[in-house]
Amino acid sequence: MEEKIPARDEAWILFKKYNESESLTKHALAVEGVMRYMARKYGEDEEKWGILGLIHDLDYEKFPDQHCKKTEEILKENRWPEELIRAVLSHGWQIVTDVEPKSLMEKTLYAIDELTGLVVTSALVRPSRSVLDMKAKSVKKKWKDKRFAAGVNRSVIEKGAEMLNIELSELITDTIMGMREVADEIGLKGNPVI
Repeated sequence: MEEKIPARDEAWILFKKYNESESLTKHALAVEGVMRYMARKYGEDEEKWGILGLIHDLDYEKFPDQHCKKTEEILKENRWPEELIRAVLSHGWQIVTDVEPKSLMEKTLYAIDELTGLVVTSALVRPSRSVLDMKAKSVKKKWKDKRFAAGVNRSVIEKGAEMLNIELSELITDTIMGMREVADEIGLKGNPVI
């Protein structure tokens, strides 16, 4: 019997219980948007993928030193499906966990989590301050400058693209497209020249 995926409003309430930071909230919404976009691209369950994106960093604000592990604990207490718990753990693979991403959903989260940060930073230095008129080449230009968004782990993104068997440019484009759908909520609607 397949475990029931919690409703989005239930996931949102749980997320807000542990997170007040505007930047972490915007990150969660960005990752949710990209995961929903990717689920549609791959013909997967958009709701499940979106909810995973929303709660993947549930513990980061209050328990940064227990990242992923504390989320596992919280989700188990709330009787969340094992599939989502494992997926959360896998996005910290070789950083804070030893759970390797195996499913398409896990590999996708692993690949796009860090990338959303690079896309945000790239958008904010554009005159439009928007993802709506941004292309992958803008992000790739910034990619080469290791001082730009220095906190973004580029090797994780590259490894994720490799796992998904797609070119980095395609992954960046997909991430931008997913973030466009939530541009308003994440503060990146800006003033695009379209």
